[in-house]
Amino acid sequence: MGRILVTDIMTREPVIIKPDADLLECAKKMVRKRVGSLLLLNKKKLVGFISQEDILWALIKKSKKDLSDIKAIDISPKKIATIKPSATIEEAMKKMKKLKFERLPVILKKELIGIITVKDILNFHPALYPELDEFAQIREETKKLKRLKKIKGAKSMNEGICEECGAQDILCRINGMLVCESCKNSM
Repeated sequence: MGRILVTDIMTREPVIIKPDADLLECAKKMVRKRVGSLLLLNKKKLVGFISQEDILWALIKKSKKDLSDIKAIDISPKKIATIKPSATIEEAMKKMKKLKFERLPVILKKELIGIITVKDILNFHPALYPELDEFAQIREETKKLKRLKKIKGAKSMNEGICEECGAQDILCRINGMLVCESCKNSM
């Protein structure tokens, strides 16, 4: 792969939105532009980052509030991992693997100039798929371990089909029924 730099394959015009945009507006823009995240920009400065997962989290955790009442900047992570355009693709991949991120904003002189994503890297060099597939598997296993730790205190734990919704998942015995985590939280 040689010395291919982030600047060579990054997306130069990432989808952006103002930090004070509400989550409903963010969700609509993600659907319209067919992207999984938006960068929050204030006068060419990156001030935040919001993903589909962030919006789903807000929808579940703050369900009493309407999505139009929650500002993007309010749920954006405070620290944002970035990369320089002069970094190599290998460095970008290592950083993505380490942080378990699929995209990194590209910053030059404190200004956003683009974004590099796993998709950008795969489009450029499809042979890297096995390595990036391993990254995705690690992320999935990490999520499974978190779910297991979360329900560790439950009386019994089996994998199977939820008696409430029919989903295949790890189950807990609640009120004599084997239910998945989602159904358990809604009971």
